[in-house]
Amino acid sequence: MRLFPWLLLLGVVLASTDVRAAEDEDFGVAPSASLRVTALSSPTPREIPGAKVLLTEELRLRLRGDAARRLLVFDVLGGEAHDSLPGAIWLPGAGRGVSMADGVQPQLARLLQAATQGDLDRPIAFFCQGVRCWLSYNAALRAVALGYRQVYWYRGGIEAWLGAGETLAPLRFSWRRPAPDATPAMKP
Repeated sequence: MRLFPWLLLLGVVLASTDVRAAEDEDFGVAPSASLRVTALSSPTPREIPGAKVLLTEELRLRLRGDAARRLLVFDVLGGEAHDSLPGAIWLPGAGRGVSMADGVQPQLARLLQAATQGDLDRPIAFFCQGVRCWLSYNAALRAVALGYRQVYWYRGGIEAWLGAGETLAPLRFSWRRPAPDATPAMKP
């Protein structure tokens, strides 16, 4: 009987090792400073120019920080409303578009301005489904181009979060595609 708890613990350790390995898997894809506009559901690189890659353990720690400086997390998955990482702000469409000069960029600029209160040093992170989703990579590149200095890409996304035994929660706010001349609406 004493063997069972040890086997259970070993299973948890091995499962968490698999999650860490998956979120850091090297697909041999080179990083690019350009937006990915096709094949958005394909393997991603392990690095991103101008931003830092977060793994689940570091993300957990950063989400526990002082509220005024806590990492802001942005879910950029499209589709219908869904549960996400606790405290996430939903930005459907922020990882789409064709260039940094398209209509998405000024909308994202206004939203990030509101969310960070204009603090270009506020830590911000972008994520989507997992390591085969370019939407968060693109959104992080957009934030870097806007001058944000502490941009993070949570490459493992929702899949790594769940794989590490974490839970999802209802989204806190949602970006509702504002008109080009309007301030982004953040709705609870």
